[in-house]
Order: sequence, then structure tokens, then C-alpha cells
Amino acid sequence: MDWLIIVFILMLVIAPVMWLKPSPRQKRQQGLRSQISKQGVTIKLEKPPLHHFRGTMPSYRWHYSQEGPGPDFLLVRDSNASDALAPYYAGWRWRIAPLRPLPESAEIPLKALLERLPQDALVLQSTPHALTLWWWESQTAERFATYLPEFQQLLDALKGHADRPTSQPLKGIDQAAPSSIGDHEAGPS
Repeated sequence: MDWLIIVFILMLVIAPVMWLKPSPRQKRQQGLRSQISKQGVTIKLEKPPLHHFRGTMPSYRWHYSQEGPGPDFLLVRDSNASDALAPYYAGWRWRIAPLRPLPESAEIPLKALLERLPQDALVLQSTPHALTLWWWESQTAERFATYLPEFQQLLDALKGHADRPTSQPLKGIDQAAPSSIGDHEAGPS
């Protein structure tokens, strides 16, 4: 009888530890995030730009340089898009189309990438600051790493094609020149 009580107590102690152990899916996602973040991709859990979506989703973000901001656009996979949205390519629709046409150097890698992305990739967004992919991380790090050159090519092609011009400081104004008011106010010494 004492052994039965000891086994029962041990099971009570071990059970919560087993619940905390990561599942095989969680281990795969941790490995994926670790390897891809080493490639310069920022990974966060955040709310995707989808209507009526509750909760968060993994987002993978490639940043544009400050000198070359990107255009604004938002593509949504057909499975999560309204039929009212304009179709674009390979089962993707514009929720926000770019104000200016994308350059051909960006159009080709964008279409190639949209054809290859896994079915659980739901949103591809570009802002002046970053290119972001929202997806459910269904693939391994090795498989997702095959997309990285295409993302980099697309990022390079979109860089500097912002919809709005960046504000530049005024040139030709001599800020070091003394004001005439200050010169007249100084009294004799």
C-alpha cells in the first residue's frame, strides 16, 4: 500500500512537468524561428491585417534601409480575402494596391514568390519600413530558407520605390549666419 501512495505522489509531481515539455510542433517552430532570425529576419507574434481576425499570428519581417523605403501594399490570399478585392496573381488579391505600378524588377520576383509560398501564408505586406509575411509556420527551417534569396531579391527591387517621397532637409539655407537682430542688440563694450 505504501508503494501505491509513493507512485501516486510521483505521478502528481511528474504530470505538470510533462505538460510543460514542448510538443514536436513547438520544437520545430522554435528551431525555425531561431535559424531564420539568424538570417536577419525579425519574427514576432502580432495581429495580422485581416478583418475579423482574433489573436496573433507569426510575422516574418525584412526591413528596408532608411535611405530606400519601400512602397505601401497589402496582398491577401484568396482563402482569407473578400471577392470584392481586386485579384492580383496566383490566388492573391490586393487589399491595398501600390499607388504607383511596381517596377518590373520587383514584379517578377514578387510573382515567383507568391507562386511558391506555402498555403498557410496568408498576408504579404509592404510598408515604407518593412516587407512582412504572416504565415502559420508549417515548414521546416531548411525548407523556408529556400525562400530567403527570393525575399532578399524582392526587398532589393522594392527598395527606394516609396509611394510618397521622403522629406529632405532644405538646402541652401545658411544656418550659421548670425541674425541681424542679435547684432544690433549687442551694446558697446
